[in-house]
Amino acid sequence: MNAPTIPTHLQPVVAQRPVPAALLDALVARFGPAQCSTAAAVREQHGRDESVYDVPPPAAVVFAESTADVADAVALAARHAMPVIPYGAGSSLEGHLLAVQGGISIDVSRMNRILRIDSEDLTVTVQPGITRKQLNEQIKDTGLFFPIDPGADASIGGMAATRASGTNAVRYGTMRENVLALEVVTAAGEAIRTGTRARKSSAGYDLTRLIVGSEGTLGVITEVTLRLYPLPEAVSAAICSFPSIEAAVRTVIQTIQIGVPIARVELIDANTVRMVNAHSKTTLREEPMLLMEFHGSPASVQEQAETVQEIARDFDGNAFEWASTPEERTRLWTARHNAYFAAVQSRPGCRAIATDTCVPISRLADCLLDSVAEADASGIPYFLVGHVGDGNFHFGYLIDPHSPEERQKAEAMSHALVTRALSMEGTCTGEHGIGLHKMGFLVDEAGAGGIEMMRAVKRALDPQNILNPGKIFAL
Repeated sequence: MNAPTIPTHLQPVVAQRPVPAALLDALVARFGPAQCSTAAAVREQHGRDESVYDVPPPAAVVFAESTADVADAVALAARHAMPVIPYGAGSSLEGHLLAVQGGISIDVSRMNRILRIDSEDLTVTVQPGITRKQLNEQIKDTGLFFPIDPGADASIGGMAATRASGTNAVRYGTMRENVLALEVVTAAGEAIRTGTRARKSSAGYDLTRLIVGSEGTLGVITEVTLRLYPLPEAVSAAICSFPSIEAAVRTVIQTIQIGVPIARVELIDANTVRMVNAHSKTTLREEPMLLMEFHGSPASVQEQAETVQEIARDFDGNAFEWASTPEERTRLWTARHNAYFAAVQSRPGCRAIATDTCVPISRLADCLLDSVAEADASGIPYFLVGHVGDGNFHFGYLIDPHSPEERQKAEAMSHALVTRALSMEGTCTGEHGIGLHKMGFLVDEAGAGGIEMMRAVKRALDPQNILNPGKIFAL
């Protein structure tokens, strides 16, 4: 079937650089067939993510197993001025890993070891290919855990590269606050270290924070040192249904404003609850719902939960249900994390255009309600979930990928939503990153001067423009 015709202004800029045979020969000579593949199936796997874009795959895939492997692959690519695109779990929603300018993909999924655990200092150093679930499974006997939970079982390197956050961010922060140090391979193929295990530093430029969120455009992450946290003594989860989205959001705003240290608070609209029930075989009330979690001592958890329950009653919250056992909590959070897949399966063959705005908590209700009204009027199926404790929420517009009209309508709503968020002093992306899809929005948010400063950094650190080129902004 022929690909649909998408209006030019919605297409990524694809400018493939022909990969010389000498580079492919050099990669095969260095890595051998076990670590370097040009097979179509492997290349295609590394040329697709969860975004709406269809782009030609990379010319080759290198499966790195060490920092030396990454450094050698990048050095060989630099010798031929060819792009390199880091690849972790492939769960990007914004086209981060697509080879829009050709080149090679460096898959770090085999670099999945824990290198060092320092329980007394509450830190761990890992390779970038380990996923968040693998990490927590391997450290559970220490009594510690890593709290950043973006939903997908993303790789730690990818989470650092996109400055991910997720459901626990309202209490534990984002990757920006939880990455202490990095090892990074530069555009010249040199491995450098940034940061230390110390909790603070005033030494020079903060290169760690520069790399965190750079989406592979300034270096390839090969080690990450993270903060860990003690497992809470008590954990309790609860769900509460509301007559309207506004009532649910007002409950969250008041909870945050009075200082309740809630660990997670997720909004799921009635559309999404229906999709989750069908997908996960749950029986949740099909109304706007908050899914909450409380961490602390048994007494503090009870006090937090009772406070939130009283606030919810003031906004006509009902059917407050508790999940205190690990099995019950897992069931609830699994249903939440499967919301994206439940939504996609609700319209077979569809693709989701995901939004990722974040606004100051005081403006959350205004931004959400206007956006819901717009989505309802469009006639396009959608889902709505949100880490609303920190003002971050996601619409997913479920479009027919062969309908340019639906694509245009969904993109228009996405643009209107971002414009609305920026007018409220918010951001176009709370956690997904820019990638391809939000490049225009970044210009609106950062302005021409801000974009030019980013370009200056990129040119200085990557003069040949080989590190994940064509992402974040046009060079």
